[in-house]
Amino acid sequence: MSTVLRIGTRGSALALAQAEETRRRLIAAHPALAAPGAVEIKVVRTTGDRVQDRPLSEIGGKGLFTKEIEDGLLDGSLDIAVHSMKDVATKLPDGLIIGALLPREDPRDALFARDSALTGPASLAALAPGAVVGTSSLRRQAQLLALRPDLRVVPFRGNVDTRLAKLDAGAADATLLALAGLKRIGRADRVSAVLDPREMLPAVAQGAIGIECRAGDDRVRALLAPLHDRDTGDRVAAERALLTALEGDCRTPIAALAEIGPDDTLTLTARVAVPDGSEMHEDRRSGRRDQAEQLGREAGDALRRRIGPRFRAG
Repeated sequence: MSTVLRIGTRGSALALAQAEETRRRLIAAHPALAAPGAVEIKVVRTTGDRVQDRPLSEIGGKGLFTKEIEDGLLDGSLDIAVHSMKDVATKLPDGLIIGALLPREDPRDALFARDSALTGPASLAALAPGAVVGTSSLRRQAQLLALRPDLRVVPFRGNVDTRLAKLDAGAADATLLALAGLKRIGRADRVSAVLDPREMLPAVAQGAIGIECRAGDDRVRALLAPLHDRDTGDRVAAERALLTALEGDCRTPIAALAEIGPDDTLTLTARVAVPDGSEMHEDRRSGRRDQAEQLGREAGDALRRRIGPRFRAG
């Protein structure tokens, strides 16, 4: 194949691992792309990568991890962009689409805790009274404080290694990270405990890799088509429809997980909370998988009516 395919990605270890996985899948589906130089990975530094001293909710939300990469798609310097779907806004720039979703990794959150902060086998319940938990996720903060109002939450940002180094240095007693990312970079061995979604529901689309491209680029869309995973597509569609109905962003503590049963029934569990954990509402509903977006919208509308404007953090 004579035309180079240029993949845009952030430069973190996780982002590069996701871009490499995308390249491997592209070559497996289209052997001609195995030719030297046929697929290039281009690192783009985003605003979210540059600004590490403030929570995302204070500096503009999810788009800070995608804007510069999407600019490359729009100006033609990139052909596809590889994203963690939990970082992708529900409304994409005009002319861009998600061309494929790769098979979803485990969407659960993982707990990292210092032994000195545990009163028993690692779990949220075993954290010592008043333990300090580092996270900049309002979703995690709200659910943590709903379960354990005695805990103290402090801001924690940075890549996996940065956060774990802060934990080792004593900046907090515990922290939470997405298990999917840890698995993709081979760091899941350090996990203290994997959290049941019943106590810590994940972020919308957590564990899913999305590949963005230009809507009018037929060549690229054809290359991406074999990579799309239907189960991931339906699950993410339900979760993102919920987010759209709630008009959610990084200033909103929203959690959701859609799962597909053996009978092709899709079940969506969603939560909305206030950041201090003092109020949390849950909606759970099931339907046919081809109703994924409808289920998400209905769940979002129901939660919106129930909690009103109080869940807004900003």
